[in-house]
Amino acid sequence: MATLAAAAGASPQLRFMSAAQLLALRGSPEVAIIDVRDEDERAYDGHIAGSLHCESHSFQDDMPRLLQDLSRHKTVVFHCALSQVRGPKCAKAFLHSISSSGGGPEVFVLERGFNGWAQYGHPQCSCKELKRCIALLE
Repeated sequence: MATLAAAAGASPQLRFMSAAQLLALRGSPEVAIIDVRDEDERAYDGHIAGSLHCESHSFQDDMPRLLQDLSRHKTVVFHCALSQVRGPKCAKAFLHSISSSGGGPEVFVLERGFNGWAQYGHPQCSCKELKRCIALLE
């Protein structure tokens, strides 16, 4: 569904979501969390359980796959370490792509990024096994 801003030709605005809001939505099959940090950051610091990983430096190359993979989601939340540069940049690129194609999921950036999420003590995973991450979601 096209948004009013897209229909009017205006550039859609980037919106932010708090860690508490994301915590309430996490685990819903309609919500996708995209971690755009580098692989070494994710491996060292951990990640939000159930998040998908797409490094910011290869984001544009991965865009066609992401657009297809995320089309069934109603909400997509991007983040990097602090959500000051990489997370918002990738979210804007994704938002621009879905807006130019007539709409798609709601797009947000996680306020304060992964570091803020972790600082609030919200669930995170430092495992290498997908099964353990999935178990944390349940």
